Amino acid sequence: MPSILLIDDDRELTTMLVEYLVREGFGVSAVHDGRSGEAEALSGRFDIVVLDVMLPRVTGIEVLRRIRRESNIPVLLLTARGDDVDRISGLDLGADDYVPKPCSPGELVARLRAILRRTAASADGTAAQEPVRSGELVLWPGTRKASWHQNPLDLTGTEYGLLEVLARNAGNVVSKETLSLAALGRPLTAYDRRIDVHVSSIRHKLGPRADGQSWILGIRGQGYQLAKD
Repeated sequence: MPSILLIDDDRELTTMLVEYLVREGFGVSAVHDGRSGEAEALSGRFDIVVLDVMLPRVTGIEVLRRIRRESNIPVLLLTARGDDVDRISGLDLGADDYVPKPCSPGELVARLRAILRRTAASADGTAAQEPVRSGELVLWPGTRKASWHQNPLDLTGTEYGLLEVLARNAGNVVSKETLSLAALGRPLTAYDRRIDVHVSSIRHKLGPRADGQSWILGIRGQGYQLAKD
């Protein structure tokens, strides 16, 4: 049973979501402030965090920043509908995805399951799969770990998914539509910047090439390409 931590100060909404998530087969704990949420998220007891951006005193964005200093636990943000600033800030800080409020419980469950499918190591022996290699980049699909120049590469679950698709197609352009389906589990929608923000974060973690260019090239109107050595 996947274990979910729900961090939201709206107690009425939280009660409704907890009841729905439990019926859908999840274990759920809820807290209503950022400090308690941060501590619980780092406790190691949960598989995924649902985090409201609009928390009092310590905002959800700040809670996410603190979580990411110590953990890559998947985080799904609840954001105000139409608030692109918080969405992009959250993705920049390593959120795996977001759902605008008000949202339907069914949509929330679908997003949670998609993230858990992407981030959970398979139980059917995929840990023994051959690593994916592209120059100094090595990715292990079974454990969803990566190294860069023989050093651990600190990636969120969504970042790992994107980078694995790019590495398997190194030297070739991969469309944003393909990346969205593979890494986010759904088709790309108009004006959706999730892929761009996640790729920007990966670029920062890889650093520049010797010539100062990025390892991940953006091809206008087509998609992204991981450069070969």
